[in-house]
Amino acid sequence: MRMSDMIEEFIKELFEEEDNDYIEIQRNDLAEQFNCVPSQINYVISTRFKPSQGYYVESKRGGGGHITIKKINITKSNYIMHIIPSIGDKLTAQEVDIFISNLLSYEIITKEQAKLLKVATSDNVLTIPQQYRDALRASIFKNMLINLV
Repeated sequence: MRMSDMIEEFIKELFEEEDNDYIEIQRNDLAEQFNCVPSQINYVISTRFKPSQGYYVESKRGGGGHITIKKINITKSNYIMHIIPSIGDKLTAQEVDIFISNLLSYEIITKEQAKLLKVATSDNVLTIPQQYRDALRASIFKNMLINLV
């Protein structure tokens, strides 16, 4: 198991132990516990605890780096309406795949809906110049998600 995976698993276990929708950690303490640099903790938190994955992170500098991670109450409409603003104006096919994977893992969409989302936003369908493709993909994906609510 990689260090990043171990840190992620540890943080997720903290949620279960605390039986709460948020946890507070000290970046330096966690880095010391895993014998790694604090930037490794930052990396894990920024890549594995994003809004699109059902988390909200507040970070305060100084004093060892106090971090609060909140678990977002995930209902279908709540989750979808939460991630739509995080999509932005452009979206690559790879980013769509990540969103779809998260939607499936939280059982927000069915496998059939996932296939439709993937097909409608694939490069095979969006046969326009690359400079416009990611913007069109984001627009299509957002609109399809809104219609799922």
